[in-house]
Amino acid sequence: MILAALLAGCTAPPATAQEPAPKPKEQRRVGLLREGLVGQTVPVLPITHVVRDSVPGDSSLMVPRAALLIWADSILAEGLVERAPEIVWLYGSELARIARRGTGILPEPSRFGHSILRSPKIKTVPDPTRSHLRTLTALAGARFVFVPASLLFAAGEDGAVRATLIALVTDTRTGAISWRADATGTGATAAAALRATIDFFLPDQSTTP
Repeated sequence: MILAALLAGCTAPPATAQEPAPKPKEQRRVGLLREGLVGQTVPVLPITHVVRDSVPGDSSLMVPRAALLIWADSILAEGLVERAPEIVWLYGSELARIARRGTGILPEPSRFGHSILRSPKIKTVPDPTRSHLRTLTALAGARFVFVPASLLFAAGEDGAVRATLIALVTDTRTGAISWRADATGTGATAAAALRATIDFFLPDQSTTP
């Protein structure tokens, strides 16, 4: 019996150390390369896809959809101009004025159908959106277009607002999506959260080492 006990002890599997729990994945920061767009005119399409999921108590979000889109466009344009003034951003009424030159062959920029580009599976802009972008840049003397494909607002922790912006840059000569960011930011208000998403892909260079 003693011998059997000793043999059993020899064949028992060694104790294994408990594996540490995997760390949560951090969101990958993909900064927009300003250097490749310096001095160029870059149209900024209007936001057409916006979702208010579990809307926080922020009055700026409790408005009709049309007003919300205009408000979000203004915040985005302000952030782009502030963070990257070396790029000639074309947006708002000026973008609409350029698009009107193509009346008859070009719809309003809000009808380009570019929200389809929010899908990460799309690597090349499909028609007719691709054709619309190519015509627009020909009228504007541009090549690249900044596309805010989707914007989501949701409740964050401790009463904060969380914004998620899917944005991309497309080369209209090839139709290729040359840059994409799935940026998330939080803030005390919806405006602060949206500005935080811009900081995600266009950090302030004056404070960036």
